[in-house]
Amino acid sequence: MASRSTSPPDFAALDDGRSGPTAGEVPPTPGAPVDDGLVAAASRARLAIEVERLGVQYSLRLTRKATIRRSFVSLLRRRTGPRRFWALRGLSLSVRPGEVLAVMGPNGAGKTTLLQALAGIIQPTEGTVTVRGSVTGLLGPGGFDPELSGRENIDLCGALLGVGAAEIGARTDAIIEFADIGDFIDAPVRMYSQGMRARLGFSIASIVEPDVLLLDEIVSTGDEEYRARSKARLRQMVRAARAIVVVTHDMQWLTEFCSRAVLIEHGMLVADGAPADVVTLYRERVTAAESSRASPGHPGRPHKA
Repeated sequence: MASRSTSPPDFAALDDGRSGPTAGEVPPTPGAPVDDGLVAAASRARLAIEVERLGVQYSLRLTRKATIRRSFVSLLRRRTGPRRFWALRGLSLSVRPGEVLAVMGPNGAGKTTLLQALAGIIQPTEGTVTVRGSVTGLLGPGGFDPELSGRENIDLCGALLGVGAAEIGARTDAIIEFADIGDFIDAPVRMYSQGMRARLGFSIASIVEPDVLLLDEIVSTGDEEYRARSKARLRQMVRAARAIVVVTHDMQWLTEFCSRAVLIEHGMLVADGAPADVVTLYRERVTAAESSRASPGHPGRPHKA
C-alpha cells in the first residue's frame, strides 16, 4: 500500500532538557512496565518527516514522445526491454524539527523524485510518506510565470503555497528586500538570469516560514553574498525548529551547514550519517566508478590490439 499524509506538527513533544514531569503529567510508577507501542508513537510524533520503504515507479512508455512512425513500428515488432523503471525503491528515512538534511547522489539517483514525493507532487507507488506541518518546496529556480513580473509572481506563488492575499501582501516588501534584484522586480521574469530567479524563489519559500522546507540546488546558486544571506536565513529557520531538506552538489556548503546527509544511488539509500563522512564516501564511489569506466575491459571502451 502506498500513501502520503500530512498532519499538524506536534513539536511541543521535543525534549526541552527537563528531567521531571511537566505540569499536569502523571509521573510513571517505579518498576511499572513500559508500553513500547506508546514509546514508539511518542518518538514518531517528534518527527517532521517520516518515510518508510518508499518506492516510486515510472512507466518508460510515458517518457518518450509518441510519433506516428514510432507507433507504426511498435505494431510491426514487439518492443523489448523493461517498460517500467523504479526511481526510488525501499527507501526509509526520517527528519526531526531543527535538522538540515542534505540529499546527495549522482544524476539520476532519485534525489529530485524524493523531494517531489515529500512535497506531494507525486504519489508513492509503494510505502508511506508522512510530513507533519506545512510544506514549501522550491524544486529548481523555475516555477514562475515568465510573462509576469517578479512582484506579480510573488502573489501567484503565495496563492499556490496556500498563503492568504493579505499575508503575502504584508510580506512582499520583506521578500523583495531579501531577493535584492533591484528594479527587475517589476520586469517580466523571462528577463531574469538563473541567479535572479533563485534569489526570488528562495526569498518567497523561506519568508512564508513553513514547518518543512524543500530545496533543490537553490542554495548553491548565486554569488557569495547571496549564498551567505541564504545560509543565515536557513539558520534562523533551524533555530525556529523548521526541518529543511536540501539537494545539492555543493560539497563544501553541505559540509559546513547541514547537520546530516544521506547518499542515494539507483533509487536506494546507500549511506546516512555525518555530512563529512557521507561526502568522503560519495567521492570515493565517484572515483571508483570513473576508474571502472576508464578500464580497458569496460563496455564501450575500445581495446588496444
